[in-house]
Amino acid sequence: MITRRTLPDLLSRTGLFHDQPAAVLAAVGAAMQEIRHAAGSQIFSRGDPGDSLFLILSGRVRISILTPDGRELSFSHAVPGDIVGEIAVLDGSPRSANATALSDTVALRLSARDFNRLVDQHGSLARAAIRLLCRRLRELSDHLEDIALLPLSARLARFFLNRIDALQNDQTAGKAVPISLGMSQGELALLLGASRPKVNAALMTLAQAGAVVRNGASFTCDPRLLTDLAQRTE
Repeated sequence: MITRRTLPDLLSRTGLFHDQPAAVLAAVGAAMQEIRHAAGSQIFSRGDPGDSLFLILSGRVRISILTPDGRELSFSHAVPGDIVGEIAVLDGSPRSANATALSDTVALRLSARDFNRLVDQHGSLARAAIRLLCRRLRELSDHLEDIALLPLSARLARFFLNRIDALQNDQTAGKAVPISLGMSQGELALLLGASRPKVNAALMTLAQAGAVVRNGASFTCDPRLLTDLAQRTE
């Protein structure tokens, strides 16, 4: 359970606040308020005022947009420890995407007013925000490049490799790694910019190559074979 005492440690492990002094972390934590969203509800919608950012404590949140023809394009999923909604807070413009709670979600809200007050008081926060925005831009560029240039099987292989990177340690290095998707195949299809049937076909391709073995809702992955598949361009 996250408490006011343990919150600074959690903040120190986020992309925005990880290098901040203890006094800054304490000030940020003191300004945050807990909110809850039921599964399926909107945390914010594209075009809303950018009046706050959120630190996810539990649950999973989809960041997406709707195309003019009504299709949904998912950019990413935010999980515990991730921060969402920071772009509109930083530039003062309306929200650029939708944030939807995929499961019951608990988050901490930091208002734009409080964030800007803290930035004025602590210059290190401004530098951290710039680094976070640059990281977000690189991630979005890589995501769009993958969708535009890579076959779906390669994109799926990269998805699994990214999940492995998040779990990898000295004990699992070079070995088969069990991975739980933590989402439906429909959600996975949205993230990869493809239909669910095509994702199923790509999973079959990876399975036939021996790169993944399905075990119910989870997969056992071979990082070496996934790396080979991730590098294919056709």
